[in-house]
Formats: sequence, structure tokens, C-alpha cells
Amino acid sequence: VARRLSLRKHPECHSMAGGKAIEHLAQTGNQELLIFRLPMQQYRNCDFSFSGLQNLVYNAIVQKEKEEGIQEGEILSCVKDVAAAVQHAVAVHIMQRTYRAMLFCIRNSILPTKNATLVVSGGVASNQYIRKALQNLADANDFALLCPPPKLCTDNGVMIAWNGIERLRAGLGVLHSTAGIRYEPR
Repeated sequence: VARRLSLRKHPECHSMAGGKAIEHLAQTGNQELLIFRLPMQQYRNCDFSFSGLQNLVYNAIVQKEKEEGIQEGEILSCVKDVAAAVQHAVAVHIMQRTYRAMLFCIRNSILPTKNATLVVSGGVASNQYIRKALQNLADANDFALLCPPPKLCTDNGVMIAWNGIERLRAGLGVLHSTAGIRYEPR
């Protein structure tokens, strides 16, 4: 969404990663200007999916660009409102699906009846709005919330790639042959 909104061109966000830029702009946006239908409401499971939401957001951005008479790549006047609405929809989706998982674990005696803990990590855990929403969810259900400090909440994709590099080095079934493959961990 940050890429589609061209947030690298936004004067307040030019040096920020996409998620951080969305969070920054959302702080002063009106999340009620756009209401996005939450994904997967028809499924009674604990899965997450953001592809449907992404399509809704992209279509809304195209519509706003038409309304404002601007081209793709230019900054919308309502970019802060779009960021706030997207951040809110993501937070609510995560809360709903996490709540389902919590109930499932409780009903199936997977978690202790006392001192249950919800652990949130990865890039999404660095978002303070989402963290606050999950803190409220945890508090309402007598769970402790455990999150690493934001500086340690890096993108899970980086961790997965690093694991792949280590498995490749150790010859643990990533590829049949590593001949001709060059990799550089950063």
C-alpha cells in the first residue's frame, strides 16, 4: 500500500520503510473517511489474509486519484486518511483472527487456564497502533502480551531468507546442487 501511495515521495516519509510511513501518516489521518470491508469474514477459522483488503485499498486509491485528477505516483491529498483507514482495517483483522485463535486454544485446553501469554513479533509488532489493539485484546481476555522492543521487530521475510541461507550452507535440502549459486547475507 505504501508503494502504491508513493510514500517515498511524501516529504514526511521519504526515508521511512512502508509500514513505518503508513503508521506515521495514520497518526494524523481520519480512519473514518474510508471504510474497508474486512477480509475473510465468511470464514470461521484463524487464518489471516490481506490480499482482498489490498485489492479494496488499491481500487479506492484509483478512485481517489480519478476524483482528484492526479496520475498514479502523485500524492493524494487524502493520503493520511487512506493510511489511517488501512492501518485500522489491518489492526481489526489481526485482532479478530487472533481472538479466534485465543478462543480455540482455550476451548481445546492448549493454553493454561491462568497466565496465558500472547506473543507478537515481526514487522507488524513494531506498529504501535496494532500493538495497542492487541494489548486491549489481551487485557480483555486476561492474557499477558509479550512483544520485543520495536527495534527488534524486523520483517519476518528477512528471518526466513536468513534461515534459507543457513540451510543452503549446511546442505539441508534447499537445492539438490548449489553449483553456480552466489549468495550474500546482509
